[in-house]
Amino acid sequence: MREIVLDTETTGFDPETGDRIVEIGAVELWNHVATGETYHQYINPERMMPAEAFGVHGIGPDILEPPQQPQPGQVTLKDKPVFARVGQAFRDFIGDAKLVIHNAAFDMKFLNAELRWMGLPEIPFDRAIDTLAMARRKFPGSPATLDALCRRFGIDNSNRVLHGALLDSEILAEVYLELIGGKQPDFGLSAVANTGAGPTETWRAYPRPAPLPSRLTEDERAAHEAFVDKLGDKAVWKRA
Repeated sequence: MREIVLDTETTGFDPETGDRIVEIGAVELWNHVATGETYHQYINPERMMPAEAFGVHGIGPDILEPPQQPQPGQVTLKDKPVFARVGQAFRDFIGDAKLVIHNAAFDMKFLNAELRWMGLPEIPFDRAIDTLAMARRKFPGSPATLDALCRRFGIDNSNRVLHGALLDSEILAEVYLELIGGKQPDFGLSAVANTGAGPTETWRAYPRPAPLPSRLTEDERAAHEAFVDKLGDKAVWKRA
């Protein structure tokens, strides 16, 4: 079972009033285990960056109003591709996998707006697994932010000084596995496993490329043959 843990950073709260995505980060899980495959892209939003949004993620000092000189480690956006140039690659990466998102309604409305504007099919909302809703159901009345869940599960988020889509996706993947019962909750015994042949192939046994060497010693083999000889010609061992 393939899942994509995903996060976005944006210029604001609503794509319908002109806000855009500036970063996408995603992590691939297979049967609830991280494969090491990731997607990460900074995006030129073709607009200025509100100071409030910049204060959250620190992306795009060069498109603030007025623009600022980027400091070491800050990401500039004027030289990054627009979404129309990367949208298909993003669509190809997620494929038909389920999307694990914290506050899925927010990210899904931005992703679908961007896909719609470039003429690509939108992502059905029922493909989203909302970890915020999961946490609220599991711990009613308790804080359900990503930071709060990291504290609850003992997950190290010390590098999360500002929001960043790929880092947040990696942290969210750990949180998600805790919310569903810990890593590999089915002990890898689900009907579909990672055979390397693709997400839809049903697992099946394959022959070994070479047989395992025998563990019998020559003395054990000789003793067994002597024992079988004593059983007579009708012994089942003679017919095997």
